[in-house]
Amino acid sequence: MADDMAGDSLFSIVDLFILSAAGGFAVYWFFIRNKKQEQPTFKKLTVTPMLERQESSIGILNKMKNHNRNVVVFYGSQTGTAEEFATRLAKDASRYGMKGMVADPEECEMDELANIKEVDNNLAIFCMATYGEGDPTDNAQEFYEWLQSGAEDLQGLNYAVFALGNKTYEHFNATGKYVDKRLEELGGKRIFECGLGDDDANIEEDFVTWKDKFWPVVCEEFGVQATGEDINTRQYAVTVHDKEEVLEKVFTGEIARVGAFKTQKPPYDVKNPYLAPLTVNRELHKGGDRSCMHIELDISGSKIRYEAGDHVGVYPINDQDTVEKIGKRLGLDLDTVFTLTNVDEEASKKHPFPCPCSYRTALSHYVDIQTPPRTHVLRELSEYASDPKEKEFLVTMAQSTEEGKNKYLDWVVKDHRNILAVLEDLPSLDPPLDHILELLPRLQARLYSISSSPKVQTDTICITAVVVEYSTPTGRPTKGVATSWLKAKQPDNGHKPRVPIYVRKSQFRLPFKPSTPVIMIGPGTGLAPFRGFIQERDFLHKEGKQVGDTIVYFGCRRKSEDFIYEEELSEFQKNGSLTKCYTAFSRDQAQKVYVQHLLDQNKDETWNVLENNGHIYICGDARNMARDVLNTLERIIMEKGEMDKTKAEAYIKKLQNKGRYSADVWS
Repeated sequence: MADDMAGDSLFSIVDLFILSAAGGFAVYWFFIRNKKQEQPTFKKLTVTPMLERQESSIGILNKMKNHNRNVVVFYGSQTGTAEEFATRLAKDASRYGMKGMVADPEECEMDELANIKEVDNNLAIFCMATYGEGDPTDNAQEFYEWLQSGAEDLQGLNYAVFALGNKTYEHFNATGKYVDKRLEELGGKRIFECGLGDDDANIEEDFVTWKDKFWPVVCEEFGVQATGEDINTRQYAVTVHDKEEVLEKVFTGEIARVGAFKTQKPPYDVKNPYLAPLTVNRELHKGGDRSCMHIELDISGSKIRYEAGDHVGVYPINDQDTVEKIGKRLGLDLDTVFTLTNVDEEASKKHPFPCPCSYRTALSHYVDIQTPPRTHVLRELSEYASDPKEKEFLVTMAQSTEEGKNKYLDWVVKDHRNILAVLEDLPSLDPPLDHILELLPRLQARLYSISSSPKVQTDTICITAVVVEYSTPTGRPTKGVATSWLKAKQPDNGHKPRVPIYVRKSQFRLPFKPSTPVIMIGPGTGLAPFRGFIQERDFLHKEGKQVGDTIVYFGCRRKSEDFIYEEELSEFQKNGSLTKCYTAFSRDQAQKVYVQHLLDQNKDETWNVLENNGHIYICGDARNMARDVLNTLERIIMEKGEMDKTKAEAYIKKLQNKGRYSADVWS
């Protein structure tokens, strides 16, 4: 009994000890240990992105060193032209005793520019496009900001810049000029003068002329010799697939992720557009031979947000008749599935567009088959001409001689020959379609000023666009890629066709204070963003807010034909949201009247708005209208402000710097 009692007591003590130990361990495990584990996890989240950026930045220098590259060509591109020029320069390098690679500054750590000097005979070339009113392109934004704030020592870096822009814009090639100037300020050595490409004239000729002068200077600078070879080397190799084997991996028009159009996932952006249902597509013109569409796109449930003044990007599909004709001309099955893979294993761009896909998809969604081909395309295609005369003709147009430039200008540019027209008019030309697809530029999204306000049309984005249709000098009917595609998209019996879109933020904004007076000048479809502005002011007016004078200048050909949104503007005037609406109908009288003429007639009112901290907005044609309006405004300021030309220009510059003079123009 005594032994039994002793055993029971001993068991109880041991049991209590075990239970206490177990409880203590549980407390440690669930509370103390977990708290200790939080810190390493937190550190991982902050450190990993930095490591990834370091690996990316080290990658540029390593690629140059390990693969014997001494030329790197960076591009700032919005429409693809600067990227195309960068690719051509990198390819050219091999003909001039150098070896090149292409790089997107958005995917690089640009601090590494300071280390490129470690590469012998280094050369960094920058093809930099200017977007909008002097802004860098989206992919060059971070690089631009780095240059502005950077204090890196770039001594030992050799560089050259080719700028892309449009002379109809006030800030012609501002980005390229700034990059060129800033690189020198940071210690870089300019190898050759900054090239200035003008897309309003002939940017292809500008580029070819610049690079033909540039490369001999490079050879002299680095003591290398041109090989003299003008051999066309393929950048991509083609692989034809068995459709069944790659069925689930085939792209059908998606921008980045296969199946993205079947399984839509936010957030939506330039690489992941939203398939917006088109709910309204109505004609705005009341007569005449032109067509202007008012389109409404439903964004409810997409979480897409926009503000009045923003742009909407639309991904169009090429004309299917043209696609079929290209396939027939080359005798190909357009449903063949293929992949183009970069022959340079170290290249950051593995495919020119989403692959694998069918030839039909590539021609429909991914390459620009409407724009006249550039000279380098003609040079490479010349290898496939069996007729010596046709071959010589193509080779001549690709040369930078006066004869070559004139022939290219007359036969390609002036006659608006696209790739199909080139193939049709040169019967002996028989290139493989995969090489054509390699050479053609990417089909770009079209940007439109949004013609609505989210305060009024919360779940809707409106587009106002004139349908482009004309015949080329060779008699070929030609249609605008996006507008003709949108024109055919009509909602019917509950069916709502879908349009791939994304929103691009803009600096084109109404004043923060609704009481600030504004003048808006927008003839034709230049009225589009102002419809959104007026909607917004009407909304605030109905809420009882104090709204300043809202003055609109609108112009079109004839009041009875193309006075768009006439009824809406009249209604806005009746309820007091729109103070005044001045209209110029250029062809309704013997002498043409334009918006700048009306502005000139209202000098006192215009000056009064300016002197009361008002804002002036211009939207529309950059080539003529915007320039004429600016000149008129300058004269008004000189007269009413009693200033000379220099002071008036400084006055306007001050308005621009303060965001009181804004332009959303195109050429």
